[in-house]
Amino acid sequence: MPSKPPAVEIEVDDRVVRVSNPDRVYFPESGATKLDLVEYYLAVGPGIVNALFERPCMLHRFPKGLAGDKVHQKRLPAGAPPWVETVQLHFPRWNRTADELCVTELGSVIWAVQMSTVEFHPWNSRRGHTEEPDEWRIDLDPGPLSDYDQVRRVAHVVHEVLDELGAVGYPKTSGSKGMHVYVRIAPDHGFPDVRRAAHAFAREIERRAPDDVTTLWWKKDRDPHHLFVDYNQNTRDHTIAAAYSVRGLPDARVSTPIRWDEVDDADPRDLTIFTVPDRFAELGDLHADIDDHVFDIAPLLEWADRDGAAPDEPEEPEE
Repeated sequence: MPSKPPAVEIEVDDRVVRVSNPDRVYFPESGATKLDLVEYYLAVGPGIVNALFERPCMLHRFPKGLAGDKVHQKRLPAGAPPWVETVQLHFPRWNRTADELCVTELGSVIWAVQMSTVEFHPWNSRRGHTEEPDEWRIDLDPGPLSDYDQVRRVAHVVHEVLDELGAVGYPKTSGSKGMHVYVRIAPDHGFPDVRRAAHAFAREIERRAPDDVTTLWWKKDRDPHHLFVDYNQNTRDHTIAAAYSVRGLPDARVSTPIRWDEVDDADPRDLTIFTVPDRFAELGDLHADIDDHVFDIAPLLEWADRDGAAPDEPEEPEE
């Protein structure tokens, strides 16, 4: 019976993280291992920490690699060293709490990878004000019969409307089939208001691109050729993959920040754990200055009042 490969110790700033099973293959298509995943996150360290900093974070773990089961984990895995920080969240529907990972340093990211985390899904609020989001998320979610050219077309409309509002949007590939755009906002509104503002914005995109966009709530009602501007991602405890998060896909794609002038040419299939480190070394973190551009959602709330109520919020996701 072959012996297990020895664990390796990874130095991260002033921390040491022991990585067990470093040779375990996580991505069968390429043969990329757990250690390859660690080295990827080390290479984009400032970017992933900036994306996760002080945000409650749900982990998508693959204890046996992508060939095994996927675990959606809110609570911090057992065995965390004392320097890994958390934030406690309350889930009113079940009257329960969960202590979620709250990244404040790169060592916490690498420890989570040691615990078989591939994807990091942070809240759009921070631990100092968990009930008041500081990030408005625009999720361009293509329909079953959409193509990526449609995503690109709609992204340009999003950029146009953001410019008219005076908002600075930070685009990234979703790491799958769509695109996300983040806008920093002041944490002075609750989730219902931010979702209402996001719905009003989505309705404006739909008005300008009716052949490409839908805001219909139920999937069964949507034209499969249309792209859904998913305002629901701004609901409490709804999360999407962070900037620089790897996705649990066979080709090890990364949800990668891009410039607006790259929208027409950037192909999500080309942005993987093998290519993004060199891109990061050349360009740095394209979302690095997002905190310097805070947008007031008041105009969107005026649009929401004009348009009427958004559909009822979905039930809070189970923990």
